[in-house]
Parts: sequence; C-alpha cells; structure tokens
Amino acid sequence: MEYLDLTIKEMHELLKNGEITPLTLSKAALERAYKYQSDYNSFVTILDDALNAAKDLDDNVDNPLYGIPYALKDNISTKGILTTASSNILKDYVPVFDATVVTKLKEKKAVLIGKTVLDELAMGGSGTTGHTGIVCNPWDKERMIGGSSAGSAATVALGIVPFALGSDTGDSIRKPAAYGGLVGFKPTYGRISRYGLFPFASSLDHFGCLTRWVEDAAYVIDALKGKDEKDMTSLPDDNKIYSELLDGKVKGKKLFYIKEIIDIDTKDINQEVQATLDNFNFVLEQCKELGIEVEAVSIEKKLLNALHPTYITISCAEVTSNNANLTGIIFGNRQPGDTVDEVMFNTRTDGFSELIKRRFVIGSYVLQKENQEKLFLNACRVRRIIVDKITELFKKYDGLILPATGGIAPKFDQKFDKLLDRYLLLENHLVIGNFGGFPSITIPSGVVSNMPIGVNITGPILKDSEVLNMAYALESQLGYKGIMAKGGNKNV
Repeated sequence: MEYLDLTIKEMHELLKNGEITPLTLSKAALERAYKYQSDYNSFVTILDDALNAAKDLDDNVDNPLYGIPYALKDNISTKGILTTASSNILKDYVPVFDATVVTKLKEKKAVLIGKTVLDELAMGGSGTTGHTGIVCNPWDKERMIGGSSAGSAATVALGIVPFALGSDTGDSIRKPAAYGGLVGFKPTYGRISRYGLFPFASSLDHFGCLTRWVEDAAYVIDALKGKDEKDMTSLPDDNKIYSELLDGKVKGKKLFYIKEIIDIDTKDINQEVQATLDNFNFVLEQCKELGIEVEAVSIEKKLLNALHPTYITISCAEVTSNNANLTGIIFGNRQPGDTVDEVMFNTRTDGFSELIKRRFVIGSYVLQKENQEKLFLNACRVRRIIVDKITELFKKYDGLILPATGGIAPKFDQKFDKLLDRYLLLENHLVIGNFGGFPSITIPSGVVSNMPIGVNITGPILKDSEVLNMAYALESQLGYKGIMAKGGNKNV
C-alpha cells in the first residue's frame, strides 16, 4: 500500500492502530522527495533530519496531524533551518525563530520534510523566478504549476506529502491548486497568525494550505487557527472544529457568479478556454443537483478591469516598504562597497532578479509624495468599492463561484496578451478574496487536454466552515477529489 496516497484521516487511523509509524511515513516522503527533485525542483531544502524527528515522537496519537509529513513554503521562518524566500539576497539566511504555524505543527507532532521553492519573495505567479530554478508541473513538465506557492503545490501533486503550507497574496495558493489538480484554501484574513511569514503585501497576505482533499484542508486549518499575541492582525479562535462540521448538507445555499467574467470576448477564446468555461457550466449544474441555487450577477466591467492594476499598485507599494530591510547590512548576502550606500546598492543589485527590481521601482514611484494621492490612495479607494460591492452581495448569497483560472496551466514559453479579457478577468479575479480578506477555496473540477482545472468558491468573512462545507459537498459531486500526478502519470 502507498500510504502517502491516503487521506490524513486514513493515515491517522493506521497510526492509531499501530499498522504504520511516523517513521514509515517520513521515510516514504523523503524517498519521493529525492526521486522527483531533479525533474520538478519543488524543494529548496530537503530535511533528512525528519527521520530523527519522526523517531522521537511519543506514542500519544491524540490528533489527526500526529506523525503526518508536510512541506513548508520557504518564506516561512524555521529556527535553525535555511529560509531563503527563493532569493539570492537570502540564500544563506538561517532564522533564529519559528513562525507561529511551525510552532503549532510541532505541537501537533507533524513532521517537516522540507522547505519548498517559491517565486522570489513570493512575487509572481509562474514558479519560474526562484533562485534555485523553475518548478515544473507534475502533470506536464513543459508547463508551469503557477505561483508563488509553486513548490508547495508540486510536492502535494506528486504525493510527496499530504499537505503543504503556502502564502496567498493575490491567488498564490488557489491558482497553483487549480493547475495541479489540488485543493487550495486560504481562510479569512487573520484566521491564521502570520508571525514568521516574510511579508509581501501586509494588507493582502494570507496563510493557507494545499491538499488533495477538502477534509484534509479542514484538519490543517483546525490545527493552525487562533489568536496569536505576536500578530496583532490575528483573530480570536472561533472555537469551531471545521473537520467535524463537514456534513455536505448544502441544500438551500445560494451562490452567485459574475456574468462579465464568464462572458468574455470571443476573440479571447481558444479550445482550452472554451472547455474550461464549458466545465464551469457543468459545475453549475452539479451545484443545482446538490440543491444549491446559482444566479448570475452583473458588475460594471470598468470596475472588474481595475482588479489587476489595483492589486499591482497596492502590492508593489507595500512590498517596497516591507523589504526595505533587505540591505545586506543587518543580514543577507552582503556585497562589498566602500560606503554604506555602496554596500546596500551592490547588495540589492546583485541580490534581486529583474522582476523584483521592477516591482520595487513601481512601488517606490507609487509611494512618492507627489504620486500617493493619484496612485496609491486611489487604488485603495477602488479596492474599497470592490469589497463593498462583494460584501453587499454576500448579504443575499452564501458565496461567489467562478472558474479558478482561464484555462489549463500555461507552457513555459507560452505568450498571451495581458490586456485581453481572459487575462484581466478570468486570470485575476481571485484577488477579490485578498482585497476583502474573504475565505476562498479552489477544488479540482475536471480535466482538459490531460491537464486539471479547478473551480473556486469565495465566501463572506468568518464563514470559513461554511465555505469548506460547500466545497466538500461539491468535491464529492464532481468526483475529482484526491487526483494525483505521479511523475507525470495521470491518475484521474
């Protein structure tokens, strides 16, 4: 039996019954990690010490994550373990403290197998800008897995671990989930402490997880949620056990989709995009089979077209400020110079890729005194208009449902016009969940051209358990839960 192909619940039962041990699972995870690393490059660091950690666990199998191997995005602080954020400027950085999520998983006796590759400093959606190289999609090595949580998605898609943690600032968990045939969930803003997460854009950053089953995601969030005095934005625990509230009873729920995002211009349509939209119509029919009412809602297209530029403006401004400490003076890969200014200039020039430098230039421009009103503050106003509109709709509806992406994972050399409706709308609407801090989940919904696609459900703030339960019901109805791509072999 391939134990790592099971659900967390199934592994937990085997551990409780003594049929397997944490060491069994850790050995299997490390074997797969090394087996796939050269082809897919999902890890920055593979931790052989996981075997010792698994051996040292006591026999108190008191929670579902006991002895379960997992992977961690490499922008999450781990005491004594290399943490690079996939950037040359931090390529030798070893933190002196654990992120709160790491501390909580240690308390639950989960076993960390490795730190995963991301787009540099979590800025990007391709999985191609990490300092250790690109991450390939396990379903097709010529395609992206998406980003920025690229390595975390690949490790779960390959069956190396049953869950991996990531961060989501615009869609960085949920889009890779769609491209990898996975479940990707980010809960309400503040539901999980971000202490120890390298900040990208603080008002947009969320913790979350990638799994192969909705129930597994619920187990992970159960272990991580709660108030943390080290993070002033963290929320008090709602004292719900999400995994126990998954009953699939969703009859009478109401969802809406945004008509303008689905009805894109026909010149944008190719066969794979059309198949993705056809799949979405199939998903809507399955929702109705479950007793969920689905309605189309119209939102002014001018406002929808502002989603992406608003995100770029706010995120670049915030990341420029958040990363002002990466100078090589206090820590990092310091480069030589005759003055302090030269050291900082040389360090940042050598340490950052061209993409990161461009984003910092944009952010600096946006934050200049003469530009703040016209650019940054106006972007914040647009964000508020969008959030208010969606929040108003949530008074009538239980959630928003849309295709998670505008098609299958793109090939590395694929080009498309970023001004097309497909890009501006279908590829960027997930940022709504970050703008409003809404809980949002992607689940697999089908296969197009031998590649997985997904559907996304976003709900009102604090309604995490309800969003999970709707996804749980739809997951069973669609029949794509637990799909895997083992070394590129489709298992659907």
